[in-house]
Amino acid sequence: MKHQSKLPNTGTTIFTIMSTLANEYNALNLSQGFPNYPSDSKLNDLVSQAMNNGYNQYAPMAGNLDLRLAITHKYNLIYDSTYHPENEITITAGATQAIFTIISTFINENDEVILFKPAYDCYEPAVILNRGKPIGIELNAPDYNVDWEEVATKISSKTKMIIINTPHNPTGSIWSKEDLLQLQSLTENTNIIILSDEVYEHIVFDNEMHYSVCLFEDLKKRSFITASFGKTFHNTGWKIGYCCAPKALMEEFRKVHQFNVFSVNHPAQKGLADYMEDESTYLGLSEFFQQKRDLFLNLIENSRFKFKPSQGTYFQVLDYSNITDEYDVDFAKRLTKEDKIASIPLSVFYDKKKNDKALRFCFAKTDETLIKAAEILCKI
Repeated sequence: MKHQSKLPNTGTTIFTIMSTLANEYNALNLSQGFPNYPSDSKLNDLVSQAMNNGYNQYAPMAGNLDLRLAITHKYNLIYDSTYHPENEITITAGATQAIFTIISTFINENDEVILFKPAYDCYEPAVILNRGKPIGIELNAPDYNVDWEEVATKISSKTKMIIINTPHNPTGSIWSKEDLLQLQSLTENTNIIILSDEVYEHIVFDNEMHYSVCLFEDLKKRSFITASFGKTFHNTGWKIGYCCAPKALMEEFRKVHQFNVFSVNHPAQKGLADYMEDESTYLGLSEFFQQKRDLFLNLIENSRFKFKPSQGTYFQVLDYSNITDEYDVDFAKRLTKEDKIASIPLSVFYDKKKNDKALRFCFAKTDETLIKAAEILCKI
């Protein structure tokens, strides 16, 4: 059979490549963003309890109402911002499904979508599949700050959407209040939709604040927020996320959502709803992960790697320019094979071949794993 690929330039993702290498060479896997410790047994028990109590058939298309109420409470508590549980919140099969559905709902042929590189790898393919045109804006090492003058030059009559991500994967940077105000100013009185990927909202360090789009009145009315319970509660394999948006936008989203997923794992939703009755389950995450970040960085302080401490997420970028001039993909593979530690090269998150001599390491690992990883890195 002959067919024309819709994604002709897409191959195996770097996450699969590096994890496969890690398994093959028995290396410590600090590449993919998942914890190597269990989710809370209390949460697991609540999901089992939901199964035993009969939550085993389809959830409502928008999601279990108790969970949507818990999300509403969280936004009121943290951001003093309200999303109505009936018509402004939808539970999704992870944040990636939410992102894909948002793009599929609104992007048509030749619509332009601005995104910031390095960018998480699910954004651009979804735009291309819907025949839109990705417009990349590069964030440069080591600070990865946004050049708002450049953004202004890229906005045109064809701009339909801007995708943002804070805290930012892969760089660990966060957007400031001024960044969000600049975005609000540039999109005011336009029909541009903002897709705000906020899956690491609860993981921000050094007493900094996560500035959600829902804190800014004009941004909120044009924005989707996507979020992930897997990132928050250490169970990425459950693939439960959600999105929030004003009613008019959410109505359009649900028209597509009902035909590509309809609803997601019901007992997990009910268990999460019950678990979130204790607000400390998500309010204490920054401290938890900052301890891991600080342990990891203190242990590699005397290595030949350079770094700026991650501001958020559970990723740390390490600059290896004092070690080798190798292309980052080649160096990452060599580290996995020879030194038994796997990471993700940053160049894969850009449009073109770029070598900032930087690798991303995930520190959502046990202290034992981080200690072993640091021992390896200090010998390189």
